[in-house]
Amino acid sequence: MINAYEEKSKRQRSLRRWVAGLLLIAAQGFSLSAQAEAPPPVIRFAFASPKVGTPPQYTAGTAGIAYAKGWFEEEFKNDNTKLEFLFFKGAGPAVNEAFTNKQIDFAMHGDLPSAIGRAAGLKTRLLLPNSARSNIYLAIPPNSTLKSVKELRGKKISFFKGTNSQTPINRLLRANGLTERDVKVVNLDTASGKAALLNGDIDALFGSFDLLALRDEGKLKILYTSNGDSPIYTRQAHVHVDDEFATKYPETTKRIVKVLVKTAHWGSLPENRAEVLKLWAIPGVYSESTLAEDYGPDLSPRFSPLFDPFLVGRYKDVVKDAYEYKLTRKTFEVEPWIDRSFVNAALKELKLENFWTPYDVNGKPIKAAAAKAAAAPAANLRTVAAK
Repeated sequence: MINAYEEKSKRQRSLRRWVAGLLLIAAQGFSLSAQAEAPPPVIRFAFASPKVGTPPQYTAGTAGIAYAKGWFEEEFKNDNTKLEFLFFKGAGPAVNEAFTNKQIDFAMHGDLPSAIGRAAGLKTRLLLPNSARSNIYLAIPPNSTLKSVKELRGKKISFFKGTNSQTPINRLLRANGLTERDVKVVNLDTASGKAALLNGDIDALFGSFDLLALRDEGKLKILYTSNGDSPIYTRQAHVHVDDEFATKYPETTKRIVKVLVKTAHWGSLPENRAEVLKLWAIPGVYSESTLAEDYGPDLSPRFSPLFDPFLVGRYKDVVKDAYEYKLTRKTFEVEPWIDRSFVNAALKELKLENFWTPYDVNGKPIKAAAAKAAAAPAANLRTVAAK
């Protein structure tokens, strides 16, 4: 009986060693496969704006430059991967629908529509800002007698609802003792809003710096701009990724973020400012002079890839405002939505950790030591590694 018992024990030990060996081989194989991750056959990028001009072009923001320069294709030129770029006239709401239907992987998107999607259950990760701190403009007809934002009470105004301009516009109205209920809001897209103002169908139009070209032609006046005012009245946009894609393809996600960080660095350099403005300028739509007026002498704050306290504060405001305006049925925490791991990895690899200045919640520059302390807790909220 002793011999039988010893024989059984020997077989059990042998079986355990065999199973352990298989698990080790499997773990090693998984590790190697993770390191040698193959990109997906297709990577789909969405832009919450249509192309404009003749021929149609898209160059806006960090991602727009990377697209126009072909730097995404350059990164994946040796991979058997197709890159698809989709441009949505329906802006942010259309991009949310595409995310819902699993038609896109990455999106260049505004803060409000993305927050609405998140509150509705869309699982994405914010990766880095794309067109942050973009100014808003309020245009009126040349013969208008309006002198201030406060005088909009009872007037017919237009802006594109559901886009990232809605919350700073409401913030501005609130600062002037108004709400949307105190004015007559006509929801029009960018092109339709311009046509309505020029035809005299509305009293005022909120828009972007492209209104400056019409001002220069004498077709309208600018009653207000956030340019020179508090940055809390600016629009924010970002690049975010489908959560499932980032989980399945972390290396691919890291490579895309690295392209964007390299592009942001190139665009932030003073010696490249003229080329950036020339690239952004689209005949008949945007001129270099109006771009220079809007962006000012230093492009680096607009190119910054940092989700600093200022940007986080704006996104928290958007989540709160969207709920108060009944655009969403619930609020959520912003920090867990942000995945800084990919940007941090790119900044470290490119040795750009201290290149951009972070800003506090009010838009004031933060000193280096304070910035490091402020960023540390937030950086650890995500456990997804970008190695």
